[in-house]
Amino acid sequence: MKLKLLALSLLAGAATTVSAQQPDLVKYVNTLQGTNSKHELTRGNTYPTTALPFAMHTWTPQTGRNGDGWKYQYFKDKIRGFQQAHQCSSWTRDYAVFSFMPMVDRLVVNENDREAKFSHANEIAKPNYYKVQFDNQITTEISPTERGAQLRFTYPKGKKSFLVLDGYTGMSGVKIYPKENKITGYVHNGEGFKEGFRNFFVICFDQPFQAYGTWENKSNTVKADSIAAEGPGKGAYLQFKAGATVQVKVASSYISMDQAALNLKTELGADKSLEQTKAKAGVIWNKSLGKVLVEGGTAADKATFYSCFFRASLFSRKFYELDAKGRPYYFSPYDGKIHNGYMYTDTGFWDTFRAQFPLNTIMHPEMHGRYMQALLDANKQCGWLPSWSFPSEAGSMIGNHAISLLADAWAKGIRTFDPKEALSAYLHEATNKGPWGPANGRDGWKEYFQLGYVPYPKYREATAKTLEYAYDDYCGWQLATTTGNAYYAGIFGRQMYNYKNVYDASTRFMRGRGTDGAWAPKFDPAEWGGPFTEGNAWHWQWSVFQDIEGLTKLMGGEQNFTAKLDSVFSEPNRVNVGSYGGMIHEMTEMVMADMGQYAHGNQPIQHMVYLYNYAGQPWKSQYYARKVMSKLYDATENGYPGDEDQGQTSSWYVLSALGFYSVTPGTDQYALGSPVFKKTTISLENGKKFIIEAPENTAENVYIKSATLNGKTYTANFIRHSDLVNGGVLKLDMSPKPEMKRGLSAADKPFSLSQAK
Repeated sequence: MKLKLLALSLLAGAATTVSAQQPDLVKYVNTLQGTNSKHELTRGNTYPTTALPFAMHTWTPQTGRNGDGWKYQYFKDKIRGFQQAHQCSSWTRDYAVFSFMPMVDRLVVNENDREAKFSHANEIAKPNYYKVQFDNQITTEISPTERGAQLRFTYPKGKKSFLVLDGYTGMSGVKIYPKENKITGYVHNGEGFKEGFRNFFVICFDQPFQAYGTWENKSNTVKADSIAAEGPGKGAYLQFKAGATVQVKVASSYISMDQAALNLKTELGADKSLEQTKAKAGVIWNKSLGKVLVEGGTAADKATFYSCFFRASLFSRKFYELDAKGRPYYFSPYDGKIHNGYMYTDTGFWDTFRAQFPLNTIMHPEMHGRYMQALLDANKQCGWLPSWSFPSEAGSMIGNHAISLLADAWAKGIRTFDPKEALSAYLHEATNKGPWGPANGRDGWKEYFQLGYVPYPKYREATAKTLEYAYDDYCGWQLATTTGNAYYAGIFGRQMYNYKNVYDASTRFMRGRGTDGAWAPKFDPAEWGGPFTEGNAWHWQWSVFQDIEGLTKLMGGEQNFTAKLDSVFSEPNRVNVGSYGGMIHEMTEMVMADMGQYAHGNQPIQHMVYLYNYAGQPWKSQYYARKVMSKLYDATENGYPGDEDQGQTSSWYVLSALGFYSVTPGTDQYALGSPVFKKTTISLENGKKFIIEAPENTAENVYIKSATLNGKTYTANFIRHSDLVNGGVLKLDMSPKPEMKRGLSAADKPFSLSQAK
């Protein structure tokens, strides 16, 4: 894997204040990673996010039109604004957006006409600092806080200097205070909001206005000297002295204008310059990234690791604010009321239950504990557990994976919530269909209960739903069993083996099945869609996270199981577009990866390389984990094999680069793979450290020859969460040849339901 010259040059950009105890890891992060995306082919579907970890607001340059999901596309050469953003993915619309755009010579408000040309050679994209110089010599800089940012616009000498505030796509209001060098206002854009939702903002400038006015972006009409406007797409414009350098402090609130002013005062009031905001943000990011210190890899390896770790540290976003006494409270996106406590949003659990949240249990257990209670608070406020928060419930994708988060937290000792309340909420979720999308409540829940599977074609994506419901029911059973709630354990225990009911022994694949029990006709395992979600039978075969041992037995034993795993990579990368009717980007990405039917660019198969651990061939998990990392990831604009998806694809890389992966959230185990670095030190919130030493590790030495944990021989193909958080040393003797005698006993296999029983 080679980094482009641009990505390497970024390592030297944006110097950050650090101490001898806190290494400068920000220098490795390229926030342009994955930005070279479009509808037909996504290389991450990211934008160059400038933000603090898990911040309520983020900032980004904007190359796309207002409302365009593709905010920033690397191949474009013009920027039309710098916006406050919250978007999870290009496939979902943003909310609470407004933007700034500087210009010279004359005022231009139309977003298509005001865009300015730039070159990536004149762009720096770091977590704590974004900078670009347009071809017209205007320079824009941004440094973030949790609920705001400081921007600086430097205009060329002698040029008339304008700044436009754009109200984006929905309702907005602005008020200009010329004597105070200030603008206040609000925006209301996005979908699915309760009455009363607004994003209030306060903007303070360090320069007086020479001229000002309001405008609206529907007809692009301007009202000179107007100090207030309200309505669809309302905005403001300012003119400064020629050739000015203007510093701008901005903060927002979902609660009130007064809270927005408090956010600005608390987060930016002491910063006299953008450099101070940048330095503070750099310290925060180095502390966050410094929770994992990697040693011994190449500069490219470190750039990929820390760029992915950065992206994994953005979701879910904080949706709470701090009052004058520092107490958390929030405007609920679910019921439109103000509540005390913590709330988080902007994530889709279908993606993130797999790795992003398990990573948080290691790196951010205090935040994760707050999140678990916030899930139950959200349930009280809207009547359902969240499945896709953006910022309220959208119901996208499939499954009921809030229970996975809750069960996983409990299994790992994060017990900040009432398990009975969680189980009651999940039972309601599993026995009703909610009003939003397929993942809100349980689509086909009656048939799933009566038949033991969701029938196809009565319900679209029915087999995928059956598999994920069975896993979720395992999580419900696990939480109920470990907390002594026998009533719930009995219900969910009945259903957690339902995956067996959609396995067809004659084809040895999971298949669609009708209400009469008949298999769907004309079966082609390479056919996408139909009974499957964004994939085919090759991909969904393995979605039995809770019981790989049981799946192995269904498939005729370990030899057949591992042969089928091998076939995923050896099969032609043929695509049958099926019910999609044409190539979608996930199909294109699988073909481009050229790894047979392995489609790492989407979630259903991402855990599959670790399944050799369960069937007597752990060295193949080691081999394929390293192959996927080296072949499909880097730190450039093309750095991902598909959608990044709210930190999930990044978290897969981070965990895998550490040397393990969360195949079964809801247990305290991680399946072993092969670490990227010679030494990795994880600094935990409890003050302890867990160290992974692999001194002979190289690009060729991908196999574990032997291992010790805290000085004792270690043959297991998994590591426990308790081993990590208690601190210690996992030492791996790496080799270029597979060790085929290590880790073969039943006790060395990771958890499976069938094995446990």
